[in-house]
Amino acid sequence: MDGVNVTGRITRIGEGRFVETRYGRATVATAVLEDDTGSILLNLWRNQITQVKVGNIVRVENGFARVFRDQLELNVGSRGRIAVL
Repeated sequence: MDGVNVTGRITRIGEGRFVETRYGRATVATAVLEDDTGSILLNLWRNQITQVKVGNIVRVENGFARVFRDQLELNVGSRGRIAVL
C-alpha cells in the first residue's frame, strides 16, 4: 500500500543494526507506532533513528506498508517524510 499518512505515538524503538542495501551499508531500527486503532512496526533508517524518541507523536506522510516475514511494516521511503509533532 502506497501513499500512507498516519499519526501516532512511538512506544518502542529497537536497537539499530547494520544491513547491506543496494546502496551500501545502512543502519535500521524497528519502532512501534501506535494510535487509537492499533499498532504497526515502523522501520527507521539512518538519521530517522535519532530523529524520534519513545513517547514522541509523529506523522508519517506518503509512507508505504508491506508484509515482511509475515509482519505488516510501515516505511517512510525516499518519497515520504516523518515529522515529530
